[in-house]
Amino acid sequence: MVPQLRAESWLVSDLNDIPADEFEDSDVPAGPLLLPLDAWHRAKGGRMVDFAGYSMPVQYEGIMAEHLWTRTHAGLFDVSHMGQLYISGEGVEAALEAVLPIDLSTLPLGGVRYSLLLDETGGILDDLMVTRWATGFYLVVNGATKWDDIAHLREHLPDAVTINHLDESALLALQGPQVAEALAPLVEGEQPLSALSFMRGAAFKLGGVDAWISRSGYTGEDGFEISIPAESAAAVADLIAAQPQVRPIGLGARDSLRLEAGLPLYGHDMTAEMEPVEAGLAFGINKRRRTEGGFPGAERVIEALMEGPSRRRVGLAIEGRMAAREGAQVLVGETPVGIVTSGGFSPSLERPIAMAYVEAPHSAEGTRLFIDVRGRKLAATIVPMPFVPHRYHRKGAA
Repeated sequence: MVPQLRAESWLVSDLNDIPADEFEDSDVPAGPLLLPLDAWHRAKGGRMVDFAGYSMPVQYEGIMAEHLWTRTHAGLFDVSHMGQLYISGEGVEAALEAVLPIDLSTLPLGGVRYSLLLDETGGILDDLMVTRWATGFYLVVNGATKWDDIAHLREHLPDAVTINHLDESALLALQGPQVAEALAPLVEGEQPLSALSFMRGAAFKLGGVDAWISRSGYTGEDGFEISIPAESAAAVADLIAAQPQVRPIGLGARDSLRLEAGLPLYGHDMTAEMEPVEAGLAFGINKRRRTEGGFPGAERVIEALMEGPSRRRVGLAIEGRMAAREGAQVLVGETPVGIVTSGGFSPSLERPIAMAYVEAPHSAEGTRLFIDVRGRKLAATIVPMPFVPHRYHRKGAA
């Protein structure tokens, strides 16, 4: 029973009313499956769409309003579609290091760390969060890839290691600058909620319910991820949503928030065709593993670390009001040098932004480029990411 992560969302094509068929994913199995909070979302006015095989709320009062509320107050997201796994057994630490480019020897009890699941050529199969528990490791993986991830782990982990899919747990994310103020009065534990800094977790009671709470998220804001028994999800969601700082938030705003935060979305900004260095995720390759290797695709990844990648994921500030969407070509003059992987209108900046992969010689900050959007060239400039500064509650911060 536990969680910890950043959840995935959908690429929004508009910030107002969005046709439901734009959110249908043809690659997911027939269904859709229902989340533990399905009735709760509908009662709150959630507009439900199919995503990653589940019926999920894309918006309640509107994507723009929900986005800005989260940036200024606290937004409650249901991310129970994510895969929550508990991995334990003899030799589990060494076994996980054989399949992930992570250094678990430096991960403390309750510590959370970002990592990557790579194939034998260094291609990204998924990104995930790893938390050390007392007798094993808690992983949260993307909902759209969780079954493939479980199969991959079963194939590559030894028989002595057990994989438990925590499919009777729900996962909520509370994100925004007022999250601590909203959540602290509701929890009890051996330590106060304020003792948690970014990427740390602990067990608490939340409204009398056992909960694992970690300080992390996928919006760039301060936030908490909350894993609870699915049977208690509605009661806990009601308790949190009753706080004056909190409103329910849908998938649409989660996507625009993570785009502003410069956070990649699996299946778009990272795929098996991409390796971690070009994706800007080299921080997920821990220092010891960069020299020792011993993880899938290590040769290619270490080569990219030493020599630099042939292309890089960059942020683009676009002139005008028209947004560039995934698949649009990035040009120098008339020459294609890259491709947009995520794009949309930034409610916080009130302008269109995008992420793209651009050939390394053209990837420096300040480089001016063009984006071809249905035959129209949009002027764009490479800018640092995140587009909106992160406001994580880091250890030692005021």
